[in-house]
Amino acid sequence: MRIGQGFDLHRLVQGRPLMLGGIEIASDRGEEAHSDGDVLLHALIDAILGAYAKGDIGSHFPPSDMKWKDADSKLLLKAVLEETQADIINIDSTIVLERPKLRPWIDPVRESIASLLGIDIDQVSVKAKTAEGCLGELGQGDAITASVVVLVK
Repeated sequence: MRIGQGFDLHRLVQGRPLMLGGIEIASDRGEEAHSDGDVLLHALIDAILGAYAKGDIGSHFPPSDMKWKDADSKLLLKAVLEETQADIINIDSTIVLERPKLRPWIDPVRESIASLLGIDIDQVSVKAKTAEGCLGELGQGDAITASVVVLVK
């Protein structure tokens, strides 16, 4: 078995959708990014690549390549799953976001990730936290971050 860890962080801006785990979350701001900015899927991709010692998302889908401009992160995840043939045992993830509150979105996000990975929902943990007003842009509600740990065989 192998473990991978991933992390992603983006500023939040007007005029962009807030994407998490492959679904759009109702919000007045979304991630500023080259692709769709889905911090949770980006962290998951990094975790899977890390488990197989295959670099990171930027080495596979560089932001300097216009091919990936506004790319759907679900397609990036699919490409990584095909490359690694990952056999995922479980994932544990944490999102830090001041607003909107994510509690109503946790199960839909878990379902989306389970479906994308072809695993059961009970193999997917998604937790949401706030920075409680601390940590600069994150605590002010101007940024979002996600971390993911994945166990594969």
